Amino acid sequence: MSTRRVFLHIGAPKTGTTYLQDRWLTNRESLQKAGVRYPIGLRSDMFLPALDLIQRPWGGMLERAGGEWDGLVRRTLRGDDDVLISHEILAGASAPQVARAMKDLADLEVHVIYTARDLARQIPAEWQEHVKHRGRTPYTKYLAKLEQTRLTPSEMWFWRVQSLPDVLTRWSANLEPSRIHLVTVPQKGAPRDELWNRFCRSMGVDPAAGPQESERANQSMGAAETTLVRKLNRRLKGELGDDDYRRLVRQTLAHQHLSQRSDMQKVTVAPEARGWADEMAERAIEWAEGAGVDVVGDLAELTPIWPTDEDERPWQNPDKADAADVLDAALDALVVSLKTAAERQDPHESAAAKAGRLVKRLGS
Repeated sequence: MSTRRVFLHIGAPKTGTTYLQDRWLTNRESLQKAGVRYPIGLRSDMFLPALDLIQRPWGGMLERAGGEWDGLVRRTLRGDDDVLISHEILAGASAPQVARAMKDLADLEVHVIYTARDLARQIPAEWQEHVKHRGRTPYTKYLAKLEQTRLTPSEMWFWRVQSLPDVLTRWSANLEPSRIHLVTVPQKGAPRDELWNRFCRSMGVDPAAGPQESERANQSMGAAETTLVRKLNRRLKGELGDDDYRRLVRQTLAHQHLSQRSDMQKVTVAPEARGWADEMAERAIEWAEGAGVDVVGDLAELTPIWPTDEDERPWQNPDKADAADVLDAALDALVVSLKTAAERQDPHESAAAKAGRLVKRLGS
């Protein structure tokens, strides 16, 4: 086996992965000089290789992913430096898919990095991701399904990627515990760089080798905004193709606009669900302690912190978000839609006119 190392950052989703990946991309050259290469291909991320490995439909994207994992492996095996592979959907790989990844990378010393965050933040965040991927499940039904499936191996995406014992049992097969790195996401109030510092420390990399900050983050929406998108999904049904939905609803509407609104009502876990969420957190902490994996951070940070002001401000069910708030969000969404439509090129514009505009723009 080579002394070269490959670090597989497998997620979990909603644990600062967008921030970490973008910061690594932004500082790619200086981090490579520090000894770790980030072998992206034509895209700026590793989504398609990860999708090719885990083989999920993903809104029609799987057909574009054929051969992408093999391409990433070839790029990884080149050279004589250490390598980082990072995408959060890798956490959902099945045991046979994990075995394939390990076989493909067997010439290198394989390390697995798993970033984990407490369920008080993960549950609402993942429900919102479900909604942003055409999901229509109300929040209370989503919580009920999580409770029903929490203790058994499940095809439900949440537990496939968020159940720490399940994910790391799949990914740690035949690996020494010292090669499994569990990075806990700091609680609110920690320095902005703390997650970056921990992530670099798990790899033995000097955080100062990546000095440029990332401005990217996969921000959450509020209750009214998420309800709006969920209801929009029910109305749309099959009216938009997958590419148009990703571009118009998920990127333009949800990420760029609705998640940026001010004074949003935060989505939190219902009081009746907090007992089993605490139970799952305890289970995750006990597993990590018993497995002897490398913990970077503090396992206590996986214990949920619940709101303390609910005597004055009772829990709000996002399925019953204030109608006025939903209407206000809908009007903002309509403004965004009209602006987007106005900015599109006239489909009847001649090729010559398009070429003339392009030349004029390039010359300005």
